[in-house]
Amino acid sequence: MPSPFALPPSASADPIALYVHWPFCVSKCPYCDFNSHVREQVDMRAWRDALLADLAHEAALTGGRPLSSIFFGGGTPSLMPPSTVAALIEAAGHHWRMTNDVEITLEANPSSVEAARFADLAAAGVNRVSLGLQALDDTALHFLGRAHDVGEGLAALDVAQSVFERVNFDLIYARPGQSEADWEAELTKALGFGTDHLSLYQLTIEPGTRFATLVAKGYFTPADPDHAADLYELTQGITAAAGIPAYEISNHARSGQESRHNLTYWRYGDYVGVGPGAHGRRGGLATLRHRKPENWTSALARNGHGLQSEDALSGEDRAREALLMGLRLREGVNLDRIAALSGLPPAQLVDTDAIARLRRLGLLSQDQAALYVEPAGMLLLDAILPEIVRV
Repeated sequence: MPSPFALPPSASADPIALYVHWPFCVSKCPYCDFNSHVREQVDMRAWRDALLADLAHEAALTGGRPLSSIFFGGGTPSLMPPSTVAALIEAAGHHWRMTNDVEITLEANPSSVEAARFADLAAAGVNRVSLGLQALDDTALHFLGRAHDVGEGLAALDVAQSVFERVNFDLIYARPGQSEADWEAELTKALGFGTDHLSLYQLTIEPGTRFATLVAKGYFTPADPDHAADLYELTQGITAAAGIPAYEISNHARSGQESRHNLTYWRYGDYVGVGPGAHGRRGGLATLRHRKPENWTSALARNGHGLQSEDALSGEDRAREALLMGLRLREGVNLDRIAALSGLPPAQLVDTDAIARLRRLGLLSQDQAALYVEPAGMLLLDAILPEIVRV
């Protein structure tokens, strides 16, 4: 039975999370639609100072609250000098009150160059790393545009496990031509590495990416949706049997090893985002930074922050976002909590007739504490959400 989460006693007393975006990569992966950019040269000192200034702006608005997590995302934040990571962590500790179990995550590519920095990053305060292995097959890695091979990736994983308290790595499945037997063998091998968290994503062809262009030109055909659904079900069975079940659509962990930072998003807690393109939710406001690095730095020089917009969220906005994020989680959503944060009664949040119909089909469940999507329903989540969310 999914565990409920309690109503917050006071929004101002709740912990807050911090996201720091490093936008630069060595190269652009063909499947990636993230805010990542390739630049021949990056002034590391200037970028450290700029991120610290953007951080200070957000801290002035939210300082004093407990800080439960920091997440360095990108881009490729493992390209940041460890001294910059240390400076940002130190500044965060000055601006906010870090919780005793603060989680500090950094995304990293599993290259030998970046792995050489892992010990320094751990010394800087990073205690969780998320490695973009993406595949355990060299042909697949080449197809995905990755710069590392399997040997280099596993060597980086070994280094990460030796220096960080917690290690996660990503894999992409439902690749063209990948059979159930292929994926079962790859996933079984991955589970044998002993990490307590895996992020397992189906390959999706995002608009504007290199892969979208290649598919449009007929260079390859994405996995058939029915085959992808079979791979998803296979994934759920194998990971659950290994004691690392899904707690979110694409994320699997042993009990207690879930990503605390990402849970803040999915449970609709407050978080601040700094750096190019970073989003935030704080005090009923939606914040967005300028996406292009040069536009962000120009705004920072002009205004003292990189904000592009800062918009008040209506009760309906907050309820909709909380439902759309929370129903991704196996634990589901507490409708009373969402009613409290949005000011709307539970009856206005969801369509009870649709919920009853989907419960009869075995796609949803509901008890006094939570409404949640069953594993079979997760495959149909994009169709289910518009049916049940009324706001």
